[in-house]
Amino acid sequence: MTTAARSVLVVPELGPALGRLVAPPGGAPPTWVPVEDLRVGLVTQLFALGGDARRWAREGDRELALGTLDRAALEGTWHRAVEALAQRVAEQVNARLLAAAREARLPAARTRRLALEPAEVRAIAARLAQGDAGFREALRALELAAAPVRPERAPVAAVTAWQDALLTVARRLESAWLGLLEALAREGREWDAEVQDLRRWRRPGWPLYLTAAVLFGVALYVGLVLGGYLPVPGPVRPFVEELWAGWS
Repeated sequence: MTTAARSVLVVPELGPALGRLVAPPGGAPPTWVPVEDLRVGLVTQLFALGGDARRWAREGDRELALGTLDRAALEGTWHRAVEALAQRVAEQVNARLLAAAREARLPAARTRRLALEPAEVRAIAARLAQGDAGFREALRALELAAAPVRPERAPVAAVTAWQDALLTVARRLESAWLGLLEALAREGREWDAEVQDLRRWRRPGWPLYLTAAVLFGVALYVGLVLGGYLPVPGPVRPFVEELWAGWS
């Protein structure tokens, strides 16, 4: 009776599949919120995970190698980068809104309400990551492909399928990053429009006009009373008569 040969788990290099996430095209205009350090941090973390997985595979710990590059680890790395960028966007937006409010002389009570709340920051993160559907689908496929590879004598075809699934995750992550940059540009345009609207804010003129009208009406009434054109109200008659006596 023959037994199946022990398959070798080889973790492929992720760099080539990450494409423009690793080597962005030169000459691209800078983003309105810095992202280069986040990109480098994301790539660095992915390379570190890949290196750890290769070390565990060489040492024969297949379970730990697969766990190092599993769905949770890769998804968590991506989400941390997205959340960091969303927080950075919120800080930039808050600063721009505050500057616009000062320029427009917005009342202090309204200015305090301009700062983005945690729910709004989470909404920004969701919009930034709205292009990662392909990445999440690839992660689900990776999770399914990893199950047949866990046994030491897993078929070579299963190992190959897992390697292909991992490289697909890397390619989809590149697409998700490019989608994030497009979403970031849209976010900038939308917030810029809101900042410009805030700069154009002016205090409503009706309180001033109403006050002026009331004062004018009061002054006209007093003048008509003192001039004898209107009857003098009883409570102020002594004062008015004393004033008239002083004039005569």
